[in-house]
Amino acid sequence: MKELVEMIAKALVDIPEEVAVRAIEGEQSTVLELKVAPSDLGKVIGKQGRTARSIRTILGAAGMKLKRRFTLEILE
Repeated sequence: MKELVEMIAKALVDIPEEVAVRAIEGEQSTVLELKVAPSDLGKVIGKQGRTARSIRTILGAAGMKLKRRFTLEILE
């Protein structure tokens, strides 16, 4: 999942070298922290949060198959 979020984020931003994803494993869920360059923050979030919501939807669908809950946090 970490690689999936990283791949999507790198495709969206102007500075792909600054994309970093950190996974924090829990008992039943995993929190994925996404960090991008400050200038690319708007590209990852999108208008009215649509892009971020779409990434979270993909994580939710993929998590169903793995029987695990994934949460995306976008860090500034």
